[in-house]
Amino acid sequence: MNKPKSLFSHLGSDLPAGLVVFLVALPLCLGIALSSGAPLFSGIIAGVIGGIVIGYLSGSNTSVSGPAAGLTVIVLNAIADLGAFDVFLLAVVLAGIFQIILGIIKAGVIGYYFPTSVIKGMLAGIGIILIIKQIPYAFGVNETKNLAKYVPFINDWEAVMDLKNLANEFDFGALIITIVSLVILILWDKPFIKKSKLSKVIPGPLLVVILGIGINKFFKFVVPSLYLDTEDKVVLPQVESWDGFTGLFTFPDFSAIGNSEVWIVAFTIAIIASLETLLSLEAADKIDPYKRVSPPNRELFAQGTGNIINGLVGGLPVTAVIVRSSANVTSGSRTKMSAIFHGILLVLSVLLIPGLLNLIPLACLAAILLQVGYKLAKISLFKTQARLGWDQFLPFVVTILGIVIFDLLIGIGLGMGVAIVYILLRNFQNSHVLMVKDNKDSPDSIRIVLSEEVSFLNKGSLIKTLEDIPNGKHVIIDGSNSKIIDYDVLEVIENFKINAKERDIEVDTIKIKSVKIGGLH
Repeated sequence: MNKPKSLFSHLGSDLPAGLVVFLVALPLCLGIALSSGAPLFSGIIAGVIGGIVIGYLSGSNTSVSGPAAGLTVIVLNAIADLGAFDVFLLAVVLAGIFQIILGIIKAGVIGYYFPTSVIKGMLAGIGIILIIKQIPYAFGVNETKNLAKYVPFINDWEAVMDLKNLANEFDFGALIITIVSLVILILWDKPFIKKSKLSKVIPGPLLVVILGIGINKFFKFVVPSLYLDTEDKVVLPQVESWDGFTGLFTFPDFSAIGNSEVWIVAFTIAIIASLETLLSLEAADKIDPYKRVSPPNRELFAQGTGNIINGLVGGLPVTAVIVRSSANVTSGSRTKMSAIFHGILLVLSVLLIPGLLNLIPLACLAAILLQVGYKLAKISLFKTQARLGWDQFLPFVVTILGIVIFDLLIGIGLGMGVAIVYILLRNFQNSHVLMVKDNKDSPDSIRIVLSEEVSFLNKGSLIKTLEDIPNGKHVIIDGSNSKIIDYDVLEVIENFKINAKERDIEVDTIKIKSVKIGGLH
C-alpha cells in the first residue's frame, strides 16, 4: 500500500482542503448535536477528535471522521432511554472498545463485499437528503419560523412535502445570499477559474463565507429589512475563561457499568458506526483520484480509539463521514493532514474567534452543502448507472429510495438484497474461484487468471491479491476463461492500473474490457 512520504509533503493542497472541510464540518457538528438532543459542544468535541485523533491514526488519505447524521436517531433515543447524557457517554466508551476488538479480529473486510451500485446509491441518497434538509436554511427559515416543520431530524416524507410552503415564510435577505453563494460556487468549479491562481489562494467556500458576511453587513446599514439577525447565523458557545472552557466538558458515569441497557446501546452504536465507517471508507476510496486503498481494520481501530476518547470527555460517537470526505477530495486534498488540520481549526474557532464565526449566515453554509449534495447525487451519475444495465441501476435506485424514505441502514439493506438476488440468479451454476499463478519463464512477471464467473463477492480477495504484489513486477491479468466479469471487479482492475504507476508495476490485461471510473469532479 502506498503511503505519503510525510504528513507535511503536500501542505499546499492539504491546508486549503482542510479549511473547506472545516467550513463544511462546523455547521454539521452543531446541527447533529442539536438533533441528537445532546449539548452543542459535544458535536464540536466529536469533530475535533474525529479530525485530529482519528485522522492521525487512520490509514486513509481521504476519509474524514466526525459526528454522523446516520447515528442521530440512535443517539437521541439512547439518551432518552438511559436517562442521562453522562450514562450515554459510558456506552460510547464501551462502543469504542468493541470497535477496537472488531479491528483486531480483522472484521473490516466486510466492507469489501458491498457492491459498487449500493455504495454509489448510498452517496446519492445522502446527497439528496442533504439537499432537502438545507433548502429551508437557504430560504432563511429558522427556529423562529417553524424550522422543525421543514427540517425533520428523522426522515419524514410529510415534512419533505411541506417544503412547498416555504414560499410563505422565506426571507429575501437569506435567499439573496444563497443565490450569490451558489453562483460563486458554480463559477469556482468552471475550468477557467480552476486553472487560475485565485482558486488555489481562495477556495470557493471561503469566498462564499466572506462575501456572505459582507453582504449581510451591507444589509444592516443600507437595507435593514433584509438583514439576517442572530437566529439566521452560526451560534457557537462563547468561551471567556478557563473554568468556562472546562465546564463545557461532560464525563461518563462509570457507576452505570452494570446497566444492561448501557451495554445494548454500546453494542448497537459499535455495529452501526462500524458499518457506516466501512461503507464511507469504501466510498471515499472510490472518489480518490489516486485510487489508494484504505486499510479497513486499521480504520476500525482508529474509530474505536476516537470513540473511547469522545466518551471520556463528552463527545458524540463518530464515524467516517462521506459528506466531509467528499468535500475533502473535491477540494484537492492529498494526505490525511487535511483531516487533522480541519480538527485543529475546530479547536481554534471555539477558543479564538467564536464571535467572528457567529457572523456567518446559515444561508452561506446551506449553499456550500447544497453544492456538496448535488455532487453526490448529480444527474450524470444516474445516467452512468443506467447505461451499466439493470443489475447496476436497480440496486442503485432502490438504495437511494430506501435511504430517503426510511433511513441509511434500511436503504443499504434493500439495495444489498436486490444486488444479491441478481448475483444468485446469474451465478447459479458458475464457479467463483480466483486463481493466481507465477510465470516461471519470467521471475518478475505474475499472471492472475480469473475464473469463469467473477462477481463482487470476489472483490475482497482480488484487492488483497493485487495489494500483495511486490513493486516493480510485471502483472498479467488474464480474463480468457471468464464468461462474466462483474463491473465491481473491472473497477478494481482499473483502479489498480492507475495506482500501479506509482509502484513501478507494469500491467497488461487479456480479454478484459476497460471501464470508466466514476467520481466527483
